[in-house]
Amino acid sequence: MEDLRKKVLKKVKHGAFNCEKELTLSLINGKWKITTIYHLGQDGTMRFNEIKQLFPKITHKVLTSQLRELEEDRLIHREVYPEVPPRVEYSLTELGESLMPIIRSMYHWGQENMKYFTEESLSEN
Repeated sequence: MEDLRKKVLKKVKHGAFNCEKELTLSLINGKWKITTIYHLGQDGTMRFNEIKQLFPKITHKVLTSQLRELEEDRLIHREVYPEVPPRVEYSLTELGESLMPIIRSMYHWGQENMKYFTEESLSEN
């Protein structure tokens, strides 16, 4: 089964799609993508293990997959250094940087409105 990202990108490629909001959401869809982009935008270039430490519950396989998708979508750049042991660093591309105002707005909205959801969940118990 194709995921949302692949379906939307296929439609865009063939000119059969024009919902800009859905395109944006499909590119950042994924449990760890928005936060990865946020940290790369805030903290700058990071190595794989530095990103992994941000998400203690993420598996190596899932993080690798999410990073590959972000790279395929040209939101992040993966730099491999010919060293032993190999060193790989990730950074935002210009396209990835262009998402930072959106992601920062989402962060601030969450900060401002989390109280409503916390109060709501407390009153349900």
